[in-house]
Amino acid sequence: MDEAWTGGSGGGPFGRWGGAAGGRGLPWRSTLLIAVLVMVGTGLAARNQPDREALDALGRVLLLLAAAPLLFRHRRPVPVVFGVAAVTLGYLAAGYPYGPVFALVAVACFAAVVHGHRIAAWWAVGLLWAGHLALAHWLYRVLPPAGDGPAPWGQELSAAAFAVAVLAASELVRVRREQWAQLRRRRRAGEERLRIARELHDVLAHSISVINVQAGVGLALLDSDPEQARTALTTIKAASKEALGEVRQVLDTLRTPGDAPRAPAPGLGRLPELVEQAGAAGLTVTVTTSGPRTALPPGADLAAFRIVQEALTNVVRHSGSRTARVEIARGPRRLDLRVDDDGPATGTEAGGSGNGLAGMRERAGALGGTIEAGVRPDGGFRVHAVLPLPPEETP
Repeated sequence: MDEAWTGGSGGGPFGRWGGAAGGRGLPWRSTLLIAVLVMVGTGLAARNQPDREALDALGRVLLLLAAAPLLFRHRRPVPVVFGVAAVTLGYLAAGYPYGPVFALVAVACFAAVVHGHRIAAWWAVGLLWAGHLALAHWLYRVLPPAGDGPAPWGQELSAAAFAVAVLAASELVRVRREQWAQLRRRRRAGEERLRIARELHDVLAHSISVINVQAGVGLALLDSDPEQARTALTTIKAASKEALGEVRQVLDTLRTPGDAPRAPAPGLGRLPELVEQAGAAGLTVTVTTSGPRTALPPGADLAAFRIVQEALTNVVRHSGSRTARVEIARGPRRLDLRVDDDGPATGTEAGGSGNGLAGMRERAGALGGTIEAGVRPDGGFRVHAVLPLPPEETP
């Protein structure tokens, strides 16, 4: 298809005179195809209607005039459906052959109903049917073709059935489109809730882990080494302040839709800060990088930071190792992240099996990347992430 449709809502008996967003291109391909099919089909239908007027230049001009407004059927569906119906009635009043000309009315009616202007579509089709009724049974004496007689009433039943079928099909499509739109909105809302939950988990899990470790240190040294206990409390204060700031930033996304975040999302530029926080929790982290140092795309930058953050949090919480290694390799089309610790696991299974690893996989999967996490042969634990990078934003 060469256009996208958006639903609207009628406001009064003829609805609003607007349609789809004006910035979209006109559906000229489908309109041209419809016009050609109507021209060819009418020419073929005329061969079997010798009692009607021959399809001359005026008749073809009227067909084109009826087809041309379809270019604007998604921007101005109400005037289009009435305009097409009026030109079609003029074409029939001139005595030209029946046939595909009614397809133009059907397309215009379909567009109006889909955009929410069902009452306008019903009026247009109803007026066309009433006008045809008058032409076929009362005005035929003064209109071409000469010597024409009244149309059989059974023909009117067929015309009415066609009109009802067009309106019913249009209504069915409108309802289905509204259902699809509602499903898309629900899916987007679910994805947004999942994103916020993932952000909150990553922020809180890391900060609470640091606070938990430092609280233990402070309690253990409160009497024997008050100065070291003071340092632990200072670290707790800094970690909690940072956690509150990041939580506030995440919750800012729940403000009015369309508002920009008040602060930039974190990225690998904050890796030294992350290493410092891990050090405060008793974990020594070494970082090695390779490849170009230019900026990453925002989505990949945030995902990379959160993956490293969650991996280090898992080391603090679940590993007996007090050292970790972070390797970052930037290639032309991908970013490789590797976080290793030497183990052994303590308490729960190394790396956990809860939301941490699931969140990392979701972040990587959202960018088309992969996550591998598991125990190394030497007993340590490794998290290896591969994130694809778009060519135009190659770091």
